[in-house]
Amino acid sequence: MTTKSHGTPWFVKGDVNGFFGLFSNVLTNFLAAIGLLAAINMPGDIIYGNIVPGTAVAIGLGGIIFAIQARRKSLENGKDSVTALPYGLSVPHYFIVAFGVMLPVYAQTQDWVIAWSTGIAWNLVQGIIMTIGALVGPYIQKYVPRAALLGSLAGIALTFIAMNPMGEIFSTPYIGLLTLVIVLGGWIAHKKLPGNIPAGLLAIIIGMTLAWVTGYMDFAAVKEAASGFSISLPSVAISHLVEGFAYLSPFLAAAIPLAIYDFLESLDNIESAEVGGDNYPTGKTLLVPGLLTLLGAGLGSPYPTIIYIGHPGWKKAGARVGYSLATGIGIIAIAFVGLLPLVMSVIPLVALLPILVYISMTIGAQAYSTADPKHIPAMILGLMPFIASYVILQVDNALTAAGTSASEIGFNVLKNNGVYYEGWSTLGSSDILVSMMLITIVIYLIDRNFKVAAVYSLITAVLSYFGFIHAAEIGLGTGSTAALGYISMAIGLLAFHFYNHPDEKDQLTNN
Repeated sequence: MTTKSHGTPWFVKGDVNGFFGLFSNVLTNFLAAIGLLAAINMPGDIIYGNIVPGTAVAIGLGGIIFAIQARRKSLENGKDSVTALPYGLSVPHYFIVAFGVMLPVYAQTQDWVIAWSTGIAWNLVQGIIMTIGALVGPYIQKYVPRAALLGSLAGIALTFIAMNPMGEIFSTPYIGLLTLVIVLGGWIAHKKLPGNIPAGLLAIIIGMTLAWVTGYMDFAAVKEAASGFSISLPSVAISHLVEGFAYLSPFLAAAIPLAIYDFLESLDNIESAEVGGDNYPTGKTLLVPGLLTLLGAGLGSPYPTIIYIGHPGWKKAGARVGYSLATGIGIIAIAFVGLLPLVMSVIPLVALLPILVYISMTIGAQAYSTADPKHIPAMILGLMPFIASYVILQVDNALTAAGTSASEIGFNVLKNNGVYYEGWSTLGSSDILVSMMLITIVIYLIDRNFKVAAVYSLITAVLSYFGFIHAAEIGLGTGSTAALGYISMAIGLLAFHFYNHPDEKDQLTNN
């Protein structure tokens, strides 16, 4: 007689590790997003009265929904080890919507309400495209090799997930490296800790203690954060959405590829979860970030949400259902009661960031350990668009801080000094899609399926020509130079297909 499984429990011990990791990740991104708005001098009543509660609903409901999804999946398949998908804000977008949408509109109108209204209208467009992406996502999953999906995740993990945290860690190494080794010791080496305390929690406690004892943290910041305490509940912002659309047209060209980026990253992370043993329905799962982004826009949020990278890491750390549920509820609670700034004034960021480094390591390990070894060169090539876009971002930030830009200095001047700005910018535009297509083309080349590789090259040429990749904006011929390159690549691949060397014929005959 067999005992029927009751599925994955709502909360297990590993969820403590997962909660401190995911919650700190989501909270850090949330705080960074609203911090940018404060940096551009958006009024606090709009930030904390409208944007924060509306965004919290979109984030929090996602965590709750994915926890329920995981629990139901565990009951269906009889497993007690199902891990919910992590979820939160799309990181690149909060920079773009602050500096690329709302700030320019404010400069034009001198009205922050109109600027915020344009931001939420922009987010509504993001949500519409992401929702459409849920319908086509299963087809992408079917026709794009798994190594291309996971390889592009490895690129994100290496650059945009790990590099800034590593920079912060080595800026304060006496805190950062100690907390990093605690996280890695507990989650990778599986070292038992005193009292069986979760590694993530111990890292935060020790990092926070060191920071306060050594004077790294500032009591004045805590007082300032506590003084801003106020309760804020979400409200419907439909009238502001309508107002924002009047100023939206200059930003639509950028909104479309960015939304495509979002649903592709979510798709990659669903694929990553499947490799890790948790198979969620692609279309229905992709609908969650799409629909919640639409809901967030309706409640005043300018930020799209996505399925996060990191499922394998949380699963390996023992997190299951409760870590997602607790994160969702926690984000809503602290946002509604105005505790966001206070939390981060008490806990040093450098004590939280090693968790992101661990996640990036786990993602990279999964991508390369599950790939066919002969396809790894293609995946290495797929890292390069992310490295290019990361480098361009750092160059732009440095030049902006110096009060200049690449165009003012001159692209040839930069090139003569070893900074290939134009080429890297082209390579890194829409990096996730570029990475997926390059990996796919080279995988089929490695497999000597040159005809299929040529077809993907031509598809990539079309995407380039219309500016979906390798261009700053969508439009007829905006990426024509790159498109010509992919056409020439397709010609070379077809030449490989039709030409048979005599030695190859003898080899085929002998085989």
